[in-house]
Amino acid sequence: MISFELGVGDLADTRFGISPIHETVLSLRVLREPGLYALHLPWRRSVLGRLHGIDTALLMSLVGPERAVPDFLTPRPASFAATFDEELARARRTPPDVVRRDLLAIYGRHRLPDVLSEVTTGGDDGVARLREAVCDLLAAYWEIAVRPTWSRMRLVLEADMTYRARQLAVGGARLLFADMHPNLRWHDGVLHIDKMIGRHRVAAAGRGLLLVPSVFAHKPAPPVSAEEPPWLAYPCRGVATLWLPAPTTDAGALTALLGAPRAGLLGLLDEPLATVEIARRLTVTPSAVSQHLRVLHATGLVTRARDGRHVLYRRSPLGDQLAGGGDGT
Repeated sequence: MISFELGVGDLADTRFGISPIHETVLSLRVLREPGLYALHLPWRRSVLGRLHGIDTALLMSLVGPERAVPDFLTPRPASFAATFDEELARARRTPPDVVRRDLLAIYGRHRLPDVLSEVTTGGDDGVARLREAVCDLLAAYWEIAVRPTWSRMRLVLEADMTYRARQLAVGGARLLFADMHPNLRWHDGVLHIDKMIGRHRVAAAGRGLLLVPSVFAHKPAPPVSAEEPPWLAYPCRGVATLWLPAPTTDAGALTALLGAPRAGLLGLLDEPLATVEIARRLTVTPSAVSQHLRVLHATGLVTRARDGRHVLYRRSPLGDQLAGGGDGT
């Protein structure tokens, strides 16, 4: 059991974060043990055929015999929604002694696989080379396996955070953790996490608690090391709907919902376009386009970003779903 002692200040500093590198590393469990992750089998089938050229032996070695993963590859999110590249850069800066500690920790009493032999035989230089090889491999794997559906995953993660924030606001910590997972138990200011390979107790001591919803976590996953500050990845709600086929869009229904001008405009914005270019393509005035764009942006169906003197508009992931543009990638 791992336990987090949380004071009043720590509860007040409870917050949420999203971690793409954490999802990437945890997804390796699905590849290795599909029987435990039936909901993700459609994702697994789609990925397996694209792993040609990937060092799968090294990739699979990052999941220990009891399904633990190295802390240095799942760093505590430093911001609400860091990018994968930002998190990977942090992993690359991990000192060799910490890399060694984390890899040995996930194997415990078990023998390290040959692909990780430099952990014990290569000295700090060998461990640094191994760290770089692992990070390069994860970067390639992210592009193949996770990035194509990251927009869809993020929508599910953000929906879970909205629900949890309401639970906390309505019923405090007791209600927040009540239905998160059977392995979690809140009692007298301590969060107990059962069925862990670790056996330690960590005092938050003013550092707060970070909660990270996860698509690929099958149970709560705190850091393996007792030296890490309190944070917890947990299985998010809504995963069962994640890999369902996207419904076929009825163009007539979309037009009835938005009106012909806005439906046509939404269909056009599968690439970033400026107002004047949109007006040119639709042979209407820029002012008419601007009026429709304001409505589409206010309802979350398009995003906008400035590029020099121009503002570029593009369909959002929600707009992609409504327009039948796939999963928002």
